[in-house]
Amino acid sequence: MGQRALPLSDPRLGRAVRTAGTMDEVSGVVLLLPDGRADSHRRPSPLSYAAQLPFARSLARAGVGDGLAVHVLRYRRRGWNADEAHPVEDAAWAADEVQRRYGDVPVCLAGHGMGGRAALRAAGHGMVTSVLALAPWLPEPAAGGAEPVRQLVGRRVLIVHGTNDERTDPELSYRLAERAKKSNRDTCRFEVHSDGHALRQHRSEVMALAADFVRGSLFARSYARPVADALAAPPPLGLRMPLAAGFGRSLRH
Repeated sequence: MGQRALPLSDPRLGRAVRTAGTMDEVSGVVLLLPDGRADSHRRPSPLSYAAQLPFARSLARAGVGDGLAVHVLRYRRRGWNADEAHPVEDAAWAADEVQRRYGDVPVCLAGHGMGGRAALRAAGHGMVTSVLALAPWLPEPAAGGAEPVRQLVGRRVLIVHGTNDERTDPELSYRLAERAKKSNRDTCRFEVHSDGHALRQHRSEVMALAADFVRGSLFARSYARPVADALAAPPPLGLRMPLAAGFGRSLRH
């Protein structure tokens, strides 16, 4: 028996995650898009929201003094659901809501797994200036054509993928980055050697990389040297940049 279709609930933004000492005025926003499933019309589990909170707090700490607000998006449905692409619609709604609340501030869409794909897809929204996709779930091209990349033009794009990811294929994220780089030079991709889908083994380095990218993209801070080099390098160098052990301990040399 198929899943019973339920009325769509509205997407929601979680409470802004900010750190004590952060200035009152919001100057930039990160929208965190949780992972999900390929197909499901069920409402998302509260655990998917809670799983993003440590990441949100880490980014908020890094943005102290910059006016950074971080919100975790609560989807209407936990699935992508083929052409319905519910998370993409929800991400676009969230960007509109950010504009309503904070005005014309730059937005970074940051997502993991299915959320990474949603972040890449929703990048064409006028409020979005950058995209961070962690272990993005991407389909095989034969399953419905290649993922679009035109919406990434004019955005700063960082993709991070573990080389031992058994849930989402790192080679597919490389191919997408390769196509995106042809029309958008501000695209780079880091490989986390020996890490899996959850990127737990090198969590501190991934968090530091994400924070550096967010601050550089939203607030015009200088990027750490590896990030600047990856953005400037032609393929494949800038798209297979290894994330060095200890990244974040001494970022700007």
